[in-house]
Amino acid sequence: MKIHNLLNENEQQLSQFQQQFADDVLDGLLARPKQISAKYFYDERGSILFQHISAHEDYYLTRVEHEILTNIKDEIATTIAVNEIDIIELGAGDGHKTRIIIDGLNKAGIQVNWYPIDISKKAMQQIDDQFQSNEHLTIHGVIAEYLSGLKHVRDISTNQQLVLFLGSNIGNLNRFQSRRFLKQLQEIMKPGDYAMIGFDLKKDIGMLTAAYNDSDGFTKEFNLNLLTRINRELGGNFNTDHFSHFGTYNPIIGAMESFLISELEQKVYIDALEQEFIFEEFEPIHLEYSFKYTLSEIGRMAEDADFS
Repeated sequence: MKIHNLLNENEQQLSQFQQQFADDVLDGLLARPKQISAKYFYDERGSILFQHISAHEDYYLTRVEHEILTNIKDEIATTIAVNEIDIIELGAGDGHKTRIIIDGLNKAGIQVNWYPIDISKKAMQQIDDQFQSNEHLTIHGVIAEYLSGLKHVRDISTNQQLVLFLGSNIGNLNRFQSRRFLKQLQEIMKPGDYAMIGFDLKKDIGMLTAAYNDSDGFTKEFNLNLLTRINRELGGNFNTDHFSHFGTYNPIIGAMESFLISELEQKVYIDALEQEFIFEEFEPIHLEYSFKYTLSEIGRMAEDADFS
């Protein structure tokens, strides 16, 4: 597997990424309420923890999406009906769900060129360990953020494209961001290309709450690991024992929300920012949205972005 690293191919780019990380943490911790972007969850430890979350019995999303893809893999191949397709996957993870789609296409005699795009090096290593290129499949890994990776692949791809955005990752964007993302995606794609996006539907709140507060505490570890990453990469002195995880459903906006809650009044200093931050007792840090949708909401979003 060939891997194109758009994040840190050289020391200058690595420095730019770290500076962006520092800038985002500074802006977030100065905001009211405090917040940190969920895109920084996925260092090596974070990627491993998310694999545990996605395999947990409480986290229904992976299990259900796997079932859906298994049921429609032949229909996907019939719909595409070409000799060769370039699959561009945003947030590929370890690729275990993508294997279902690829196997269905290969079974129908369709040559697949797969471009998994992920911000996590660990995810790309997992794909490299679990997949082998062959006469029916070539793999070109891209370490990048979604849209920059997509633009990179667009410049080198010559075949019809199938863009995958699975795992309900679009739910991490708020309503405005998701609509803007779909419009940007549509503008990058060419006529005749396809997009397959996993939206999580609104459902029983008890099921939602259990999924984002798993009984083995992997989600708690996953969220706290973000503070550990700030300590390691930006010289912070967060004490993770002084924060607790809280995941709740907000029915007004239709989203699960994840927070870290300061369990006491405390001060945190971050060397890279040369700044101290004061936390009040029970003050939250907002980490993540996971928006849920109705079918009619999905239809309106698609129409607004000029998808058919």
